[in-house]
Amino acid sequence: MDRTLFAESGIFMDLDDDEIEGVGEICEVVELKAGEHVFREGDEGDRLYIIEKGEIRLSRNIPGVGEEAITVLRRGACFGEMSVLDYSTRSTDAIVHSRCTMVTISREDFLELVNSDRELGHKVLWSIVRLLCARLRMTNESLRSLMVMAMF
Repeated sequence: MDRTLFAESGIFMDLDDDEIEGVGEICEVVELKAGEHVFREGDEGDRLYIIEKGEIRLSRNIPGVGEEAITVLRRGACFGEMSVLDYSTRSTDAIVHSRCTMVTISREDFLELVNSDRELGHKVLWSIVRLLCARLRMTNESLRSLMVMAMF
């Protein structure tokens, strides 16, 4: 596996080479064409993904309006981890924006990974906490901007 890809992904950036090798052993590679869905809002969340090549568009379907893009993710971006951790359904659609190669890990394999090695699990879970905090801060900032615009 591409060590730099895991470092760019954020959630595996604190792992050493041996730990990265272990993660690589449980990964599957998926290739999809533009326009294909990786998953849809409401689907069972049973895998996380890391983009190796291409782009993924996260969006929601707004009734009466259509698709509203939330963001476009590129190389190194990790997505789908929330549903893997909390066993919930997908909160957005993930659509291939441009031809894409991704590394994916099933929930079962991910949980086995973080539970089998306490130190590795600690590193990965803290990286996920930092990732989710950063996303929450961006969401808070976006909401603040919307509130300011609504006042005018």
